[in-house]
Amino acid sequence: MVTLTSCLDCCIKCLGGVPYASLVATILCFSGVALFCGCGHVALTGTVKMLENHFSHISSDHATLIDVVQVLQYIIYGIGSFFFLYGIILLAEGFYTTSAVKEMHSEFKTTVCGRCISAMFVFLTYILGLAWLGIFGFSAVPVFLFYNMWTTCVAMKSPIANLTSVDNICVDVRQYGVIPWNAEPGKACGQTLADICNTSEFYLSYHLYIVACAGAGATVIALLIYMMATTYNYAVLKFKSHGHAHTTKF
Repeated sequence: MVTLTSCLDCCIKCLGGVPYASLVATILCFSGVALFCGCGHVALTGTVKMLENHFSHISSDHATLIDVVQVLQYIIYGIGSFFFLYGIILLAEGFYTTSAVKEMHSEFKTTVCGRCISAMFVFLTYILGLAWLGIFGFSAVPVFLFYNMWTTCVAMKSPIANLTSVDNICVDVRQYGVIPWNAEPGKACGQTLADICNTSEFYLSYHLYIVACAGAGATVIALLIYMMATTYNYAVLKFKSHGHAHTTKF
């Protein structure tokens, strides 16, 4: 009976020292980055294929676009690798500054180096949060472009569209700066546009961009939670350095 009670007390102490905020942020960050990187990579490939098949038949016209897409895909690889490591480090830092550390290792002493590292995590997390706000806004751009194209195709099927010639309804991707103005054909009209909207490349890329944008938004939320957790943990370390007994579960 005593053994069972001791085991139960030990489990309660361990659970009480888990940095739940950092744990939730880590799961959300991993999920968001995975969605953004995976879906974004495939969506970019599908977009290039769709442009080559329907909007730019000369390879030299979209050579720059292909180079940009390849650079973005390499950046995606780097983002995925970095945030996998960074999320683990922040989670470990959260565990390190919990009350469990003090309870398991008697008196917990902070050092100047430890506080500097914690302050560095606070600063870096704020910078990454601002960067991901930009990434989130950037990822919404292709969603907007594909949505405009999709609404145009839907409008062609409405009774109002039948009052005029369907062939006069067009989508010109050159106006978005995706391909140069001398690219041929550069635009799609009427039934050609409707056929493009029904292709697998369009629907797959459109939905993948939406998921990638949602993943970027989830990562922003995760970094906001990390910001609060790292800031609070740094404040706790400062308190501990002055002999206060405050603890954290972030």
